[in-house]
Amino acid sequence: MGKQRRVQRKNAAMLDDDDTDSVSSSSTSRSEQMMGTGGEDVLTDKESVLDQSLDALFEKRGSTREKALVAIIEGFSSNLPHEFVEKKFATMLHQCLNSIKKGSAKEIALASNAIGLLALTAGPGKKSQEILEEAITPISEALKSRSDSSKIASLLDCLAVITFVGGNEAEETDKCMQIMWQVVHPKLGPNVVAAKPSPPVIAAMVSAWSLLLTTMDGSTLDPKSWQGSISYLSTLLEKDDRSVRIVAGEALALIFEIRNLEKFSVQDVTHIQGLKAKILNQVRNLSVEAGGKGSAKKDLNNQRNTFRDILEFLEDGYCPETSVKIGGESLTTTTWCQLVQLNFIKRFLRGGFVKHMQENEFLHEVFDFTPKKNLHPGGDRGVSGTEKRMYKSPNSALNKARTQYLNKQRMLSQDKNAGHYASGFDD
Repeated sequence: MGKQRRVQRKNAAMLDDDDTDSVSSSSTSRSEQMMGTGGEDVLTDKESVLDQSLDALFEKRGSTREKALVAIIEGFSSNLPHEFVEKKFATMLHQCLNSIKKGSAKEIALASNAIGLLALTAGPGKKSQEILEEAITPISEALKSRSDSSKIASLLDCLAVITFVGGNEAEETDKCMQIMWQVVHPKLGPNVVAAKPSPPVIAAMVSAWSLLLTTMDGSTLDPKSWQGSISYLSTLLEKDDRSVRIVAGEALALIFEIRNLEKFSVQDVTHIQGLKAKILNQVRNLSVEAGGKGSAKKDLNNQRNTFRDILEFLEDGYCPETSVKIGGESLTTTTWCQLVQLNFIKRFLRGGFVKHMQENEFLHEVFDFTPKKNLHPGGDRGVSGTEKRMYKSPNSALNKARTQYLNKQRMLSQDKNAGHYASGFDD
């Protein structure tokens, strides 16, 4: 999440391509040992494992590179290897992009995950901006091949994360949102029929698109790009796949929260009012849907709860308040913007979510969260008053613009607690 996200929500939440043409097989025997099946040569030092995994990305054998990427993902999920990022950032980015350009579907998915973790660990700044600049074209090209749903979903997640962290301008973010949208709405020539996207790809696209929408001020959106998006999301509420229905519902709630509905629909009052009535009826039905044959109870309850929250928001203007315990401290969301961000980051980080929420300063600022404990070799201790002030310091590496963004989030929360959070539904 770059300067653009922070400033605009305040008003509203490397190497040349030629260098990648050949893959060297001359990396040291250390990488071969690290990738051995016995595991006896795997070093316990995490940074050494990352170094060896990075060496293995130069190997010709695809399966070796895949194993190396798995190890890198584990290393970045279980730890925040800042020293490794400082020393090996360019090499890791270069090799992961090479995997996206030339690897198998599995390798592309793993490399996409690794690049996203690299951006989250590096945080806002020159490195994350470079990741976005270098990766956007290879990712865009890889998205044009829709043969594997898992690969496409991982590429979409990667594009969302690197833009969320490294995006600086509204135009840049809008461009990435359009790249995502074209995965399910491709621009085709005459007499060309697009392949129907699978439910996992649709869900991944809407989730990634929604994450970037949380960084945009509705007034800056180009209506030419997004007119008709509300209608499309409304059609997704009728799909059989529950994950698609849920992410579409959350995206619609987010749109109504940021207002400026004319940017997302045909600029006709009668049409917009009719669309609102249709969506309200759809949401009401999904909030009480009965389970059919073979319906998973957990999934059904999740859908009902989500759409009850959306219904309450659309009818009464109240956002759901959620709370997640992390190391004894509560991370609380009170807006749809925050909830969409939290759901995405939890899903992307998976088992690394708690670790990153405890130690990743970028995520601390995104969610206005200060961890209760910091782990030190000498034992556990609470965060001191001085450390808390450092987290909030306007002179810290995390600049004033992000603080202003967070102040806006607090104001939204106060408005909600005052009694009515305007959803724009009654405009």
